[in-house]
Amino acid sequence: MKRTNTGYYIKEGISSIFAHGFMSFASVCIIIACLIIMGSFTLLAFNVNSIIDKFEKENVVLAFVDETFTTDQAKALESKIEAIPNVEYATFISRSDAMASFESKYSDKSLFENLDPSVLRDRYAVYMRDISLTEQTQKDLLSVSGIIKVNANLTIAKGFVTVSNIVSGVSFVLVAILLAISLFIMSNTIKLATFDRRDEIAIMKMVGATNSFIRWPFIFQGFLLGITGALTAYIAQWIIYTIVTKMILRGNTMTFITTISFSSVALPMFFIFMAVGFGVGVLGSTVAIKNYLRV
Repeated sequence: MKRTNTGYYIKEGISSIFAHGFMSFASVCIIIACLIIMGSFTLLAFNVNSIIDKFEKENVVLAFVDETFTTDQAKALESKIEAIPNVEYATFISRSDAMASFESKYSDKSLFENLDPSVLRDRYAVYMRDISLTEQTQKDLLSVSGIIKVNANLTIAKGFVTVSNIVSGVSFVLVAILLAISLFIMSNTIKLATFDRRDEIAIMKMVGATNSFIRWPFIFQGFLLGITGALTAYIAQWIIYTIVTKMILRGNTMTFITTISFSSVALPMFFIFMAVGFGVGVLGSTVAIKNYLRV
């Protein structure tokens, strides 16, 4: 793009936006709506994954040792347990430690006065890398000689994994559909502008104007509409997400539900919004004017 033509491109691009004010406004609104919906599902997916990560760190699988094993024999199982692929690490809990843990959870100490720790089993608190593999990990633990019982929250683990897969799948489909809608609306906005100026474009082609000289004002128009929509959507997304998360945390009765702060994803989301706005605007403009340059 030559420096001397830059002012012309900008002037023509802006004038075209105001000449088709309604379609330009509709394009910006569609981009805003699409990006907010896309952003909301993306943030939902981030939050679900964050909850799953937290659950993975806090979810403990209890592996009980055969009561006939001595303490030394039970401790010797640690290396075998940690050798299981999905096991992050395992912590040995002796009978007395388990009894002390039970006592700390209840205020009525008389419940444990006549209870000897020997009635309990030595056990391991096992932490996993991936909760989606909980069932397989449970089977692997039971295959260790000396482990006779494994308590694992399979229902909760499967529930979190299912929710994560659903959210990810829906987000991907919505992103694809909304991008297509945005491109369609933007393309039609630019097509309307080029249709009104088709005779002018034909004359410019006949007197020797290059395709780039004709194309740039429309590309700038699409660029400006796309960036305006993206920036507005980003600000709106930030405000909406902040309000919604405050409402969730204020009325949250389930302690395992947490939300990530918008600031932790603000920068990458800004670049994504700008990239989508730029891409939709420029690509929509390029596609729309392509046929009118064939004179």
